Amino acid sequence: MYAEFDDSLITGNEMIDSQHKELIEKINDLLRSCEERVDRRGALRMLDYLTEYTEFHFKEEEKLQQEIGYPGIQEHMKKHDELRRTVAELHEMLEDQEGPTADFVERVNQNVTEWLYYHIKGFDRSVAEFKYLRDNQDRL
Repeated sequence: MYAEFDDSLITGNEMIDSQHKELIEKINDLLRSCEERVDRRGALRMLDYLTEYTEFHFKEEEKLQQEIGYPGIQEHMKKHDELRRTVAELHEMLEDQEGPTADFVERVNQNVTEWLYYHIKGFDRSVAEFKYLRDNQDRL
């Protein structure tokens, strides 16, 4: 099962939405590599790409939150740390195995894809709404 960026994941912030689309593609690249039964090193490489892009995205989101004075930034950063720990656990799991297993794929789907959907629909949408309201006070 691949991750999909659909209308329910649109926050209304162009930067955030475009990065979420790219993040979902990185997740799908990892899942494709698992389907193709790549070796452990290949799967680790794809997981590393996902990790790198996730770090880039989190830094961009956190920078935006600081710039706009988002009041929920500390809680949001804690949620980002949750995913960082999850990805580190997945990395350890791959290191300990010969290659990506069905259990590994299931964990990616549950602990990365589902986490991301929940996070976008709640936490990230809240940031985008805060920014929109802050930038458009004259319209209220």
